[in-house]
Amino acid sequence: MAPPSLSSSLSHHHGRHPLSFAIALLVMAYSTAAGSNPDLDALLKFKSSLKDPSGALSSWSESRPPCHNSDRSTWTGIICFKGSIWGLQLENKGLGGLIDVDSLAHLKSLRTISFMNNSFDGHIPTINRLRLGYLKALYLSNNMFSGDIPDSTFDGMQSLKKLHLANNQFTGKIPNSIVQLPRLLDLRMEGNDFSGAIPDFVQNTLKVLNLSDNAFEGSIPARLSKMDPSSFSGNKALCDAPLAPCPASPSPPDDPWTSLTWIIIIVIVLAVILLALIIFILLNRRQPRDRSPGSLEAASPPSHLQKRASLKEELPSRQGSPTHSTTSRKPDTKLTFVRDDKERFDLQDLLKASAEILGSGCFGSSYKAALTSGTMMVVKRFRQMNNVGKEEFQEHMRRLGRLSHPNLLALVAYYYRKEEKLLVSEFVSRGSLAVHLHSNHGKGQPALDWPTRLKIIKGVTKGLLYLYSELPTVTAPHGHLKSSNVLLNHSFEPLLHDYGLVPVINQESAKELMVSYKSPEYLKNARITKKTDVWSLGMLILEVLTGKFPANFLQKGHPGNQEQDLVKWVKAVEGDAVFDKEMKVLPSCESEMMKLLRIGLECCEADVEKRMELKDAADRIAEVKEKEVDDDFYSSYSQAADVR
Repeated sequence: MAPPSLSSSLSHHHGRHPLSFAIALLVMAYSTAAGSNPDLDALLKFKSSLKDPSGALSSWSESRPPCHNSDRSTWTGIICFKGSIWGLQLENKGLGGLIDVDSLAHLKSLRTISFMNNSFDGHIPTINRLRLGYLKALYLSNNMFSGDIPDSTFDGMQSLKKLHLANNQFTGKIPNSIVQLPRLLDLRMEGNDFSGAIPDFVQNTLKVLNLSDNAFEGSIPARLSKMDPSSFSGNKALCDAPLAPCPASPSPPDDPWTSLTWIIIIVIVLAVILLALIIFILLNRRQPRDRSPGSLEAASPPSHLQKRASLKEELPSRQGSPTHSTTSRKPDTKLTFVRDDKERFDLQDLLKASAEILGSGCFGSSYKAALTSGTMMVVKRFRQMNNVGKEEFQEHMRRLGRLSHPNLLALVAYYYRKEEKLLVSEFVSRGSLAVHLHSNHGKGQPALDWPTRLKIIKGVTKGLLYLYSELPTVTAPHGHLKSSNVLLNHSFEPLLHDYGLVPVINQESAKELMVSYKSPEYLKNARITKKTDVWSLGMLILEVLTGKFPANFLQKGHPGNQEQDLVKWVKAVEGDAVFDKEMKVLPSCESEMMKLLRIGLECCEADVEKRMELKDAADRIAEVKEKEVDDDFYSSYSQAADVR
């Protein structure tokens, strides 16, 4: 017998108890309305993510709607407007836990949030236009938030007018997404540990600003000079209006080039150097031996070149040609800095510094300079950028200066002159990967073991992925990946160097010197693509695993040359004999090493259409482990432990 239908049941009850039937209908109607209330559901989900030890949100219940009679709230801390949730005012409630921004994103009418005077900690949640794009006010002061605020946290918040982050434990710089907020009126960040220079806020709307009691330093931007001085108090290294003026910079030393005698001497010296250079070029052209980019000579200079000298003897110290030096024009010694978080100095400081010649690579010489402050900088000299206009060069350097990643060596500053350019970066203690793979063995230095080599490849891949995301319009975002352009810090974390230079290197020089132009696609079709860096990554993987120099195998630029390359050599060698004999290897590591070797070979696929995408290569490399995990061993060990 079939069960009675809902309608028949209601009819039955209706016949006997009309009042009960009416109540049942009301309960059903209310339940249906409550169940379809998206604001209620979103708030209850948000509540579940919070810690509420005092029960301050006990009124938040699905038994009643948060808003009643349009503007009246029935829940604690809810601000209603025309029946919708307009604001959350949850101050002094002892709340903690996570702020579930995704739940709040469902509140389409939400315009103001205040969580002041609570116990929220950890990193600030990301609140951008895709989540809370219509928010007008956000108050997070007097909590325990900490750490750097990522640059993207407030991206696209076109409506945000008031932002209070005071009295937390934030560190680092003011993120660019705050500086760019178009309608910002009121910003309070006092009582934290923010540092670095105060950025030049772009808003004309900013009326209230408090940056006091932080660790900001340097000059206050002129746009903020009319703010109350108390807005900047407690920052010991800040200066300029409305605070005291910054100390005057010391006067530059007397111009050494104003004397006619000195000018004559310099012209003679330059003429001798030019003559020697011409002779060197002519002799070099007669030598058949090829010095491929990335060769051991470039990566590890002979000991007689590792000398100390004055950079004043090596680097450009004045602007213009010697033939136009008869005027008393002062030398242009201004370096252009592309990062705000680094020590400032000028070319004159470098000229006075003691220097060590690190090597003479394919682009030019590199020097390590010790500043008077003790900071070590590396100055690299380029002469292959003469065809690049000043504005184009400067714009590209600013673009590189904005890059920031743990696996990139940051560009700090540059010096522009038509004939040559200098790029300045920080000194990295352990030198290049090439030196550790090929030069340290005879000096009593231990060879890199397998876990360290895997760590280096994973770091290199992460750096490449970042370059691909930040330089999408550059054909080969690195373009010159080789072991001598991978530097290692004190913990053997890799730092990519000489990246992003394809747009500013003269094409003639690039074809001769840069790794990308040695790829199969260039040798065959005279073109490079975004997969060219994948080929370079594959060659680097093979070099790291085999200990062999790719430069000893690369074709010399002639497609018809049948000289064996590193890929063919690896494929010809059987089994684990391919691996570097200096690498410490446990039997449990060999299968993982073979995985990485296969990835390297697939990255070196000659047909660019069949070659892996960088993202696919990165995903597979991330899965390679230091050693193979024996599941049967751990299973039996666990069972034995249970028995004990």
